[in-house]
Amino acid sequence: MPDPHAHAHLSKTELLARKNEEALLGGGQARIDAQHQKSKLTARERIDLLMDEGSFEEIGKFVMHRAKDFGLDKEYYLGDGVVTGYGTINGRLVYVFSQDFTVFGGSLSETHAEKIVKIMDLAMKNGAPVIGLNDSGGARIQEGVVSLGGYADIFYKNTLASGVVPQLSAIMGPCAGGAVYSPAITDFILMVENTSYMFVTGPNVVKTVTHEEVTSEELGGASTHSAKSGVTHFSCANEVACITHLKQLLSYMPQNCEETAPAQPYEPSGDESRPVLDQLIPDNANQPYDMREVIEGIIDTNSFLEVHQNFAENIVVGFARLAGRSIGIVGNQPAVLAGVLDINASTKAARFVRFCNSFNIPLLVLEDVPGFLPGTDQEWRGIITNGAKLLYAFCEATVPRITVITRKAYGGAYDVMNSKHIGADMNYAWPTAEIAVMGAKGAAEIIFKREIAAAADPAAKLQEKVDEYQEKFATPYRAAHRGFVDEVILPSQTRQKLIRAFKMLENKVAVLPRKKHGNIPL
Repeated sequence: MPDPHAHAHLSKTELLARKNEEALLGGGQARIDAQHQKSKLTARERIDLLMDEGSFEEIGKFVMHRAKDFGLDKEYYLGDGVVTGYGTINGRLVYVFSQDFTVFGGSLSETHAEKIVKIMDLAMKNGAPVIGLNDSGGARIQEGVVSLGGYADIFYKNTLASGVVPQLSAIMGPCAGGAVYSPAITDFILMVENTSYMFVTGPNVVKTVTHEEVTSEELGGASTHSAKSGVTHFSCANEVACITHLKQLLSYMPQNCEETAPAQPYEPSGDESRPVLDQLIPDNANQPYDMREVIEGIIDTNSFLEVHQNFAENIVVGFARLAGRSIGIVGNQPAVLAGVLDINASTKAARFVRFCNSFNIPLLVLEDVPGFLPGTDQEWRGIITNGAKLLYAFCEATVPRITVITRKAYGGAYDVMNSKHIGADMNYAWPTAEIAVMGAKGAAEIIFKREIAAAADPAAKLQEKVDEYQEKFATPYRAAHRGFVDEVILPSQTRQKLIRAFKMLENKVAVLPRKKHGNIPL
């Protein structure tokens, strides 16, 4: 182990060179080889892939732990298990920390935490994103409460930085116990399939307490958290794909809450119509179609980056570009559960809406929603409170907000999906839109109950009344007469209308009532 007081015979220049070499080796070549054998990169290799070539400036390279117990006074590594610093990604300043699993299993000590806190402080002062590359066995047990205090220091900084600068977490190995709460507070989590996992308590504790036999991968792997829990936003095939994804994600967001996302150069083609959209909605209102096709038909080619793709698939959220500008999209997905809102869809979309609003990213809502998912499971698990989260998120959003109703907009779900009444700036509807309190059949059965019961042929009478209701209410025109819809447009015109409307709204100013903060229905 490097002795902090060795090398006394070296010249000052040689000593510096030797210490630099030592720091670059982390826990030593044998452990670096072991990391590679697990299909994992080292902390420094990850930084090299992430940052623009030659741009990384390291901070705290020679930091060492201060612990003396349990033999730690005989084991020192320069850097203490985390590489921290700043540099650029596509020319933009970012701060990064990368945990080094070759040093004490990447475990977090007092000084390891101090290094992370230091770059978070710099990020806040200078208004630039923070990226964490997590690969750690957890708290350094030999340090006891001091390492726990280090975690809490990081959580506190994560919370203060939330909504000020973007915070991105890539999980590239273990992330367990208290360590999970830092990524959980950050804006986006990316995980690597088969080599990363997150859980509060590991398989051994689970087995002791609940007698469940479960592997680390099943309990907290990338597929579990991207599909079942929704803890992770992106599941990536390997570390290189993960870092590429991270860079792409960063391109849609600004440096901080005072700025807007960088725009891509865009050459208008003159004709922005998209005739393919005119053929998309099926004649039968109960037939599904894929909302992603609507998205692709509106946005700049190949610019959609979907978030939470495998979780709550009845709603689609993600970033895209429209005429080169970054926008956030929330769209009901009629191809899954008919596009209903349920608990998971509501929280997934609410979280995304709040991120976009925090960082000045305009919102586009594509609506085809038959209502909220009925049933005891949803009611007992709190669909009321969880649905209200999405409502609340839209209500408090001050960024430009535009809604396009493609087909169904029924009941309370019509209100929740960025309706004019909760502060949307522009609301469009396609001619296929049905804006009503409920579906025609249910409405007819209630309104004309006696008439139908008294009829010689109740089934024929019901159908007659369904048709009558459909004609009167299941159209966009009642809402348009009231001004709840600003314009009924052809689907093919949508892109052009949105480009102009977002351009018109780019200097929007909306001021919320003065308060400490609201109390979102958590």
